[in-house]
Amino acid sequence: MKDYIVRATAAGAQIRAFAATTRNLVEEARKAHNTSPVMTAALGRLLTAGAMMGIMLKGEKDLLTLQIRGDGPGRGLTVTADSLGRVKGYPLVADVLLPANSQGKLDVSGAMGAGILSVIRDMGMKEPYVGQTPLQTGEIAEDLTYYFATSEQVPSSVGLGVLMERDNTVKQAGGFILQLMPDTEESVIARLEENLAKVSSVTAMLEEGNTPEQILQILLAGLAPEFTDSLETGFFCNCDKSRVEKALISIGQEEIQAMIDEGREIEVNCQFCNRHYLFSVEELNDLHRRAKGLSGN
Repeated sequence: MKDYIVRATAAGAQIRAFAATTRNLVEEARKAHNTSPVMTAALGRLLTAGAMMGIMLKGEKDLLTLQIRGDGPGRGLTVTADSLGRVKGYPLVADVLLPANSQGKLDVSGAMGAGILSVIRDMGMKEPYVGQTPLQTGEIAEDLTYYFATSEQVPSSVGLGVLMERDNTVKQAGGFILQLMPDTEESVIARLEENLAKVSSVTAMLEEGNTPEQILQILLAGLAPEFTDSLETGFFCNCDKSRVEKALISIGQEEIQAMIDEGREIEVNCQFCNRHYLFSVEELNDLHRRAKGLSGN
């Protein structure tokens, strides 16, 4: 199945809802960063949330960044998404190994520890909008639920899940976000809470063969869901050698000269996708000339 996100409303637009299946993009991220199972689960959850929150952006050039910084062994995660369903991200520490938690599941909370969740929206203004809340559990879904309620004053329910195969590849991944609009009727809230109480987990629903549409039909049963659109999502990094060249030029002549003086090619890695870019001494000399031209020296 392709990775995609569906968007819907329910109860006469008193609820807006998103659901996604993201197995392929989470597996791509796992391969790019060679993550351990617990860090695959952590990064996969945040990538899934980022993809769904990204399509909430209005402008084509708007960008969303989700960042977790914690005191656990994983230290944190960064995910960036756009309004077109494209998402990328990386863990600060990829190879964390932890025993299962008390429920026998991957201990994402233990990997993240206590810390801060930051949501950064860059909408082309002088300054991006930044919202921050303390991590509540480190499990990511609950942390985003808390963020929406406290920082954006939007009562929400967020569900995220990643299920691993025995060979540590990704078996299932996906999630949902349900949000109440202002003045939602009490009866609607009560029905939604009743529906949520019957659901065990996102990955259980995916394992049963449910599509994102069917997941929302389960969560919004009795609330007349109406599907508004569907959008493909995927792991996408827009890095290339010319972008890396610009980044190297921006560090200045002295730093480039120091690289040249070493007399050997250098390797630059993209944090988001882990691609490697090699620069020969001749290429570094060319970058030094360009940097000199920009500075006017």
